[in-house]
Amino acid sequence: MPEPGPSSPSTTKPKIRVLLVDDHQVVRRGLRTFLEIQDDIEVVGEAGDGAEGVAQAESLRPDVVLMDIKMPGTDGIEALRRLRELANPAKVLIVTSFTEQRTVVPALRAGASGYVYKDVDPDALAGAIRSVHAGHVLLQPEVAGALLAQDDPQHGQGRGSSLTEREREVLALIADGRSNREIARALVLSEKTVKTHVSNILMKLDLADRTQAALYAVRHGLTD
Repeated sequence: MPEPGPSSPSTTKPKIRVLLVDDHQVVRRGLRTFLEIQDDIEVVGEAGDGAEGVAQAESLRPDVVLMDIKMPGTDGIEALRRLRELANPAKVLIVTSFTEQRTVVPALRAGASGYVYKDVDPDALAGAIRSVHAGHVLLQPEVAGALLAQDDPQHGQGRGSSLTEREREVLALIADGRSNREIARALVLSEKTVKTHVSNILMKLDLADRTQAALYAVRHGLTD
């Protein structure tokens, strides 16, 4: 009787786990209806305000949180700050009906990885979720400009000289919106090595996240 051969590992990628946080049930229902037909996205929960959203995120550990900004009680900005304090914070994609920079910019400063408007094309929304999950930062040019205008030009000044040549290459690719995987491929490195470089960059420049790193690179002319 022939020996059983080795079992082949599954090639199916795990689905992107998404949590919906919006005070309008109709909006949540519409988002869920569309996202549930995506083969690679799974809606794991819903919340009607920021406080509930943080609690759900801590319990369910989603990969991506779709969150409104303006909600009763704990709004999206405060929820973002609390989410960043969790052990394994999810990426946050703001889904908003507000187009003013004064509304969107604070959310990005609080740690959001990007934003889309509530009238976004459904396929574009799915693409945005995949992009944020992959480590991209979604910044429209006018909002990036607003962030730069509000940023303290002295913040991190001079610290760029402490970066190694490799770290400067990684920083330029972060500013280009590349994920760790894409950076690893471009520089022929392991993802683990790229993660180490990113951590070192943030520490040396005294920055909180990739969004701030991207903005630093633009301000200081470190992009390609």
